[in-house]
Amino acid sequence: CLHISYEAGDLEDPTVDGETVIDFGMTMSPQDAPDQEEALTIGFEAGIPVSVNGQSLSAAKIVETLNTIGGRNGVGRIDVIENRFVGMKSRGVYEAPGMTLLYAAHRAIEQMTLDRDLTHLRDQLSPVVAEMVYYGHWYCAKMDALLAFIREAQQPVTGDVRLTLYKGNIRISSRTSPNSLYNAEIASMEKGGDYNQTDAEGFLRIMGLPYRVQGSVRPREY
Repeated sequence: CLHISYEAGDLEDPTVDGETVIDFGMTMSPQDAPDQEEALTIGFEAGIPVSVNGQSLSAAKIVETLNTIGGRNGVGRIDVIENRFVGMKSRGVYEAPGMTLLYAAHRAIEQMTLDRDLTHLRDQLSPVVAEMVYYGHWYCAKMDALLAFIREAQQPVTGDVRLTLYKGNIRISSRTSPNSLYNAEIASMEKGGDYNQTDAEGFLRIMGLPYRVQGSVRPREY
């Protein structure tokens, strides 16, 4: 399953620690998780997870496998007060170990393969898509258009991400992609190359020009 949700009863009191009143079904408490790290690799093709530890799996099997791995390492417990469709606030405690791992890995490979402007647009549209899914607005023209954008934007998001898990924590150990936009020679702050650190001086002066003018006309103390 994608997640298990727990609501009502003692959880309606926001001062109650959910850890003490819930019999969790998928995740181990981080305190009780193994004392050794566990590493795994998730593979993506065009934004879609396709493998775990080099083994090609169906989407359902990937989630099932990651639920097991994340769950035994204390990953994926979330305690939130959310805004319901009708406007009221409610508290929910969720278990989503597999989806938590997929989210972390997917973001990591996106960081290598999406440029800045596309990433910013993704960030603007993500809450719109999430809200529509939450409200059940799946079969509509707006969602069709958003999904078309997502499919196109995700074309370069291919590669492998290695995660290291330890007592509820997720660390990105490595990431590789044939479509990586990361170029160490250009980005290096220690080597000479196509990017000269002194080039930034003129760029910053030009970028700051309108703000220097505004600051002189409308100065402020903070």
